[in-house]
Amino acid sequence: KHGAACVWNYRFQCTQKGDIEFINTFADKGIELSYWWMDAGWYPSDGNWGKVGTWEPDPVRFPDGLKAVTDAAHVKGQEVIVWFEVERVAADTWITKNHPEWVHGGAGGGLLKLDEPEVVEWVTNHVDKMIKEEGIDLFRVDFNMDPLPYWRKNDTANRQGMTEIRYIKGHLAFWDELQRRHPGMLIDSCASGGRRDDLETMRRALPLLRTDLENNPEAYQCATYGFCPWLPYSDCPNWENFETYHFRSSMAPFLQCNWDIRKDDFPLEKAHARIKEWRSVADYYMGDFWPLTAYSTNNQSWMAWQFDHPERSEGMIQAFRRDDCPFLSAQFLLQNLDPDARYVVKDYDEEQPVEKTGRELMEQGLVVTIAEKPGAALITYKKVTGR
Repeated sequence: KHGAACVWNYRFQCTQKGDIEFINTFADKGIELSYWWMDAGWYPSDGNWGKVGTWEPDPVRFPDGLKAVTDAAHVKGQEVIVWFEVERVAADTWITKNHPEWVHGGAGGGLLKLDEPEVVEWVTNHVDKMIKEEGIDLFRVDFNMDPLPYWRKNDTANRQGMTEIRYIKGHLAFWDELQRRHPGMLIDSCASGGRRDDLETMRRALPLLRTDLENNPEAYQCATYGFCPWLPYSDCPNWENFETYHFRSSMAPFLQCNWDIRKDDFPLEKAHARIKEWRSVADYYMGDFWPLTAYSTNNQSWMAWQFDHPERSEGMIQAFRRDDCPFLSAQFLLQNLDPDARYVVKDYDEEQPVEKTGRELMEQGLVVTIAEKPGAALITYKKVTGR
């Protein structure tokens, strides 16, 4: 049931004072989340988040470093996620000014040479120092570039692939050493939203931001459908949209709340209601994933799935009727239930739960009706009698 407050739209104006104000306001208004999420822009960047390569807090906007912000979050019982993108290096930054030889691309910027042991040692020690001194709890790693041209350019025709091999070894060694020095520390692998989720990276990290798309509920549904059979713990952002279809599409094991809660017209009551709904089902995302429809990007379709906890004999169904779908109802055959047991089935949009046998739910199916287009249903079930 972990979630984070993150204010992407504010990141270019982020300051020590502003971040602390956000942390306190979330707490004062009763939105209790596990993390404060500091995304891109906290370093000297001239208002351009992509000017990466000086990995120190901006001394003007953060006169006491990030430590003042992390201390404020820790007082409120939150841990802090901090964004880095050490592999991409922009011109006119500390790395290109002081060590252009560390960059594929030199002083003009490019790709940090994680294929060189000296560079891996430096970046490991520097990030380790920041984690300790700035009070960072979760290391968030972005990667918004294509490294392949740099790798290929660095190799002769008969040695293509060697730089890539050494680079990947350096990348993994960097993360391994950080986790050795900080046992239990989580790493978030982002890479433009869900683009570095290979097996070896995922042995070491979580995909907390599986897409950079904003307010795209169908994309969020597809991400849940695609990620959950392989990587059950992930994140989806909610961009201050509390309508049923949008919010339920953005529900995930880890919920990211991009909300400017300071605004006078912020819909606080709706936010509390949606957080309560998400918390009530968040544990189910750690259950077994069963697709109930085909994967679809078609806006004339339904999409649905089931998360089942066999050891607890309970679970949930999420179903979505998209905005061009002509079908009012759909019938879904549930999976992995006890055929001889009875289950209490609760639709969050209906007043009264109903009881059905596992056999009925698996063989005849559960009929879900959604009147709105687009619309979303959230349904839970729990075994009450049987073996």
